[in-house]
Amino acid sequence: MPANLLRFGAVVLFALCAVACVDDGDSDSPAPGDTPMGRTFLSTSVDGTPIPGGGPLTLRFADGRVSANAGCNTTTGPVSFDGDVLRVGELAGTLMGCPGDRADADQWVARLLNATPTWQLTDGTLTLRAEGQTVELLDKKIAQPDRPVRDTTWTVTELLTPEARIRSEAIDQAAPSLRIDRDGAVTGSAGCNQLTGTAEVGDGAATFRVATTRMLCPPAVMEIEQSVLRALDGHATLTVDADLLTLRNDNGSGLTLRAT
Repeated sequence: MPANLLRFGAVVLFALCAVACVDDGDSDSPAPGDTPMGRTFLSTSVDGTPIPGGGPLTLRFADGRVSANAGCNTTTGPVSFDGDVLRVGELAGTLMGCPGDRADADQWVARLLNATPTWQLTDGTLTLRAEGQTVELLDKKIAQPDRPVRDTTWTVTELLTPEARIRSEAIDQAAPSLRIDRDGAVTGSAGCNQLTGTAEVGDGAATFRVATTRMLCPPAVMEIEQSVLRALDGHATLTVDADLLTLRNDNGSGLTLRAT
């Protein structure tokens, strides 16, 4: 039989096999709604090498990407679910130095994610297995229900721009904070100066009017303060995920804050 006919026959057989695989109801591939996408998980147990510094490991799946943090930097990259195998693409992360054992937490995360672990999602528990390591994580909505926007003290952990998420030791040391009382009164710290003002809070949004004291601080702290004030200037969207509040102003500035 001519070689070109053999190649044609192989293509036809491959196409038929592909159709049969799609139609086979016994496929092990999970439905899209059965994957961890759109959810955040916190580690509850580690069987194998423990997380340096104690963790916990936080995995957030959204928009085809995974964000991971085990106590030091936040690592992000594209993610896909190939049957029961979790595959990540090139990972990138923040570059903050961390003290003590936590300095090795980033390498622990990278080893786990780059080992193409298998995954299993049962109710609210996500289990990852790779290279003698088993990590169980609980859906953050179960482990830590959403905190209310009002009557919660929030501390800034990251500055947000349209292009980047900025985390640093300087932000941790300045510890800008925000509290919106039930009546809309705003108090807190912009990093150097004290905040006062009001906020009209609606469904997933708020309009801020704030002022500060006039003390001068080192230039690095004042830069952080200006970023915080831009984020609190006027209208912003608010998204709560357990103990994290993401605030994005219409002007492009934003903040990630953690309940304290």
